[in-house]
Amino acid sequence: MLEIETSDEAAIVNPLDLIEELVEANEWAFDRSREDELAVEISGRWCDFHLFFVWRGEMSALHFSCVFDAKVGVGKRAEICSLLALANERLWLGHFDLCSEDGMPMFRHTVPLRGARGATVEQIEDLVDVAVTECERFYPAFQFVLWGGKTAVEAIDAAMLDTVGEA
Repeated sequence: MLEIETSDEAAIVNPLDLIEELVEANEWAFDRSREDELAVEISGRWCDFHLFFVWRGEMSALHFSCVFDAKVGVGKRAEICSLLALANERLWLGHFDLCSEDGMPMFRHTVPLRGARGATVEQIEDLVDVAVTECERFYPAFQFVLWGGKTAVEAIDAAMLDTVGEA
């Protein structure tokens, strides 16, 4: 691969500084225990979401995950993995994953910022908006599998049911 060295690689601004400003403006609870990590908690329609931002300066990449409160037991993991595959087919940005350590489903996405000199407010707002929207949209499907005893296909079909008209 051709590598071109640029003199202003160090000019990329840590996007977590900008994210922290946005989080404070929204009055969300957060913890910035390190310069390259930021944890945020927000309330959603179905549950609380835990947002994690990690900046990797050497890669010029911002990794983001949105974890929701739905612990997956070992007995349900195979069906949830099938559900993740079905949900991921319907996503344009990011993907769903299952943490192997604690069984928590999450939405993840990494934004490469090389050459961009940093993230914009709009990029961060879009990233959080897409993640929360997708988590809210698919949360019922996870619950159908975890608590309703449904298969992944049944759960995704029920959760993605589009209503027509008004009651």
